[in-house]
Parts: sequence; structure tokens; C-alpha cells
Amino acid sequence: MHFKAGAAVALIVLSLASFCICDISLTVNSHDVGLKLNESETFLILTGSNFTSVNDTLHIIIQHTDIVSINLTSIELNWLGPNESVPIEIKALGLGRTDIYSNTSNTLANVDEVYFRVTVHREPWLDIFSTTIGWIYFLAWSVSFYPQVYINWKRRSVIGLNFDFLALNIVGFILYSIFNLGLYYIPEIKKEYSERYPRGLNPVQVNDIFFAVHAVILTSVTIGQCVLYERAEQRVSTTARIILGFFGVFIAISIVLSGCDVIHWIDFLYYCSYVKLTITLIKYIPQAFMNYRRQSTSGWSIGNILLDFTGGTLSMLQMILNAYNYDDWASIFGDPTKFGLGLFSVAFDIFFMIQHYVLYKHSKYEEN
Repeated sequence: MHFKAGAAVALIVLSLASFCICDISLTVNSHDVGLKLNESETFLILTGSNFTSVNDTLHIIIQHTDIVSINLTSIELNWLGPNESVPIEIKALGLGRTDIYSNTSNTLANVDEVYFRVTVHREPWLDIFSTTIGWIYFLAWSVSFYPQVYINWKRRSVIGLNFDFLALNIVGFILYSIFNLGLYYIPEIKKEYSERYPRGLNPVQVNDIFFAVHAVILTSVTIGQCVLYERAEQRVSTTARIILGFFGVFIAISIVLSGCDVIHWIDFLYYCSYVKLTITLIKYIPQAFMNYRRQSTSGWSIGNILLDFTGGTLSMLQMILNAYNYDDWASIFGDPTKFGLGLFSVAFDIFFMIQHYVLYKHSKYEEN
């Protein structure tokens, strides 16, 4: 009986001790820190209302010491009590991104929330300007799908709209959506990106995700119009079917290799983006050739082209601004699809504008 009673008391003591350890937790008043070069700002490390002093040391560690500095690198936790704050000054030394994290000598305290994500930029207004540009190009690219849908609806016909272009477009935007969603939402892939580009910012923005998913939806609507409206003898060519089949095999193999841990999942996402980039490079060729063969752009919306040109130009401008503001040119190479998408789109848009406004401006195509 005495043994059982002693064991019960010991269990209660251990439980209380565990409860106390769990209450030894710290946090900060803000995890995200944005600083201008050579600027400094003070943040707080906070104890909770049930914080219990412990004989332990909190060590504060900077990932990249050439980007920021701090005024203290350790805190003795036995000096702290409940609801206290310790000021820590963070000074920006260089452009880029870095993490400030912490650990303890004996791991008695819970310091999981003691970290800062620091970005150092040249000018804060460039951030605002970049964000504004991002939403403008998102709107331009997104709205660019509607003129073609409207023209098809008005004419009750899709004659003049190349089906190879549509087939390549829907596959490309599905893969681009997978890339954006994976790199933005999946923690494991975000971690892999951070390890691969430790000084870089995630190149995928929320507006990129909206654009890609919206593009899939609107392209699907246009394909639906091809089923419902007059289309003459138009169909997806054998060449396009072979190209899409090759891409399908390539993506399937990449999924298998990722699932078997032969390659990382982030590499699979990059393969998706490379296929999207390849599709962007070739998808306009069938439409351009069709316009040339017909000597007309009838049935092909120039409104689509003008908005696409605007979106592509602003997309590249945003990436260049961000790279300059954070001295993070690797972000362009970290997301070659986004930059390449804008570059190739702009090049083909210029060609289509020449076709519409110069070469075939007086042409009226008549079906035989």
C-alpha cells in the first residue's frame, strides 16, 4: 500500500512538473519584420501570464549575419517573470531575406514562437508599387480571356480560333496552377525552396494563384463553346496530340520518380513549370499560322492580345522591381516560368498586333 501511495505521489509530482514546463513559453510581438536598408527597429520577446522562471539561457541566432544584426544574442530566463518583455533591436545591414530563430541551453522552455522573418528592402514604396503592379497585371491577364469568350458567344461560332492553341493552353494552365499552389501552400515544398534559395523570397504571390486557377476556368469555358458553337472542320491536330502525349508521359514519369524519392517534389513542380514554359513558347504558333493561311485575324480577339501584352509587361516589371528592391535576382531564376511566361507572351503579342493592325487589317475572311 505504501509503495502504491508513493508511486501515486510521484506521478502527481511529475505531472505538475510537466505542466510547469509546458507553461515556460515565450513568444514575440511580431514574426514578420520589414526594414529599410540601414534602418533599425525594436521588437519584443514576451513571457506569458503563467511563465515560471527557469535556470536556462535563450540563445538568439541570425541565419545571415550580413543582412541584419541584433543588440543581444542571449537572455537568462531565470531573470524573467510573468508578463515581462525583453526588447531586441534588429538593424538592417544588407538587402535580402533572413530568419532569426532561437534555442535554449537545456531545452526547458518552449521557444518555438521566438523567431522573426526579416526582409530588408531599398525602398518601402517599391513594395507598394510592386503589389499594385501585381494586381493590375492579374486583372489584365484575367480579363484577357473574356473578349474571346464574348466574340465566340456573339458570333455563335469559333471559326478562326485554333483548337491546338486551346488544347495546349488548358494543359499549360493546369500545370501552372499545380506549380503555384504547391510552392505557395505545401509546407514541405516551401521548406525545400527555402533551403535551395536561402536568401530568396517565395516568387509565387497570391495573385499568381488566382490568375492560374482563373485561367483554367475560362479556358475550359472557351473549350465548352467549341463543343456548342459552329466550328466547321476545325479540330485538334495530330501534331498537337503527339506533343501533349509526350508531355503527359513526362509528367507521369516525374510523379513516379517523386513518389519513389528519386527526385524532390519541388523538382516535380519545376518540371511542371518547364512544361508550361515550353507550351507558352509554342502554343501561339498554330494560331499565328492559321491567321497567315487565312490572311485574316477574323475570329481571333485582338482585345485578348492587348490585355495579354499589358499583363506580360507588368509581370516582368514586378519581378525586376522585387529583385532590385531586395537584391534578390535569384528569385527570377527561382521562378523561370513566371518571367518566361511574360517574355514569350509579349513577343507573340507584338507579332499578333502586327498581323491584326498591319498585315491583315483590311482582310475579310470568308468561309467556302
